[in-house]
Amino acid sequence: MMRPSSTIASLPRVVIDLEKVRHINSGLGRFALHLGQEMLKIAEGRFQPVFFLPPGTEHHFPPSGYAPKPAVRWQKESTNRLIRMAVQRLLKKSNTDLWHVTNQHSKYLPFDGRVPVILTIHDLNFLHDGEEDVAARAMRRKLALVQEKIDRAAAITTISTFVADDVKRHLDLRGKPLHVVHNGIPPPPLASPSRPQFLPGGPFLLTIGNFLPHKNFHVLLDLIASVPEKRLVIAGKKATAYGNFVEREVSRRGLQNRVVMPGELSDGDRQWLYEECDAFLFPSLTEGFGFPVLEAMQCGKPVFMSRKTSLPEIAGDCGYFFESYDAPAMTATYRQGMEHWAADPTLPSRCRRHAESFSWQASAERYAMIYESVLAASAMPPRA
Repeated sequence: MMRPSSTIASLPRVVIDLEKVRHINSGLGRFALHLGQEMLKIAEGRFQPVFFLPPGTEHHFPPSGYAPKPAVRWQKESTNRLIRMAVQRLLKKSNTDLWHVTNQHSKYLPFDGRVPVILTIHDLNFLHDGEEDVAARAMRRKLALVQEKIDRAAAITTISTFVADDVKRHLDLRGKPLHVVHNGIPPPPLASPSRPQFLPGGPFLLTIGNFLPHKNFHVLLDLIASVPEKRLVIAGKKATAYGNFVEREVSRRGLQNRVVMPGELSDGDRQWLYEECDAFLFPSLTEGFGFPVLEAMQCGKPVFMSRKTSLPEIAGDCGYFFESYDAPAMTATYRQGMEHWAADPTLPSRCRRHAESFSWQASAERYAMIYESVLAASAMPPRA
């Protein structure tokens, strides 16, 4: 039954910033996609979802159930702040009751400074990337940008306890509530029906991610050199300076026939690789969450990863950890882990259950509860 329009109009209007769906294959793009899709399933009778979307991205969501709000350049905070002070007192009450800034990099805030904001922080990875050429001044500047958004927010959420601890350690919450809301993992897509043409026959190990220094892919070259019975697939956007570096290292070590770098993949090919690899490797140095770890576990695969930032929290007791990036130590971890995996036939199903415990439905429900608590605290009376 359709809910009467007068009833819908009385519900609070919540703007959810999904602007990052413009980069649908990135971590933030997938976060925006899945959060928006799940919010539509639980919003009825609770709030009116307003999706803040780049023009042309509406096709990622059903054609009804939400009000679109186009994300255009003139709405950026860098423009709004210049005129807000002059006109704020003249503004009528906004028809927006709450605004969810879904990542700390967002350039958008509500024009009306009276609208309460929820800020989601995905990571403070710049504190952990270990780049010696990052000056302390630059780090302070990045922290100051996040602090500005915290100062504007009524409540803050993070996607892991690790990130929450980082926020509490390096930023001033000013007494505002901080909530941890883990990301979910969607059902896997259908795998391609056959082996991708770029991959020769034989067993292989897999890692996935855009080629950026913190992904630490190059340490896997030492490992694969000591595991001659396998190939290594490094899948992801490689048109970067770090991607060029890894390609040079592969050539220098004579591993061109052992290391496959296909670039960005279709969903089907990526899923085929997850399902058919012998193991998944993830030596990343900085992760706010770590989707690929759960995606591999969802397929019942052994996962070897660094013990850095959020990864131990997300993997739980279902992964194997590189304690060192020394080649013999990595090889020993891999060999021992694979022996342990082969000896316990319950491990694949246990890893699948662990991955399935991260639900987008549960994430959306948690965000909705936070919306309700902030709306109640703001004491904004409902419209007639």
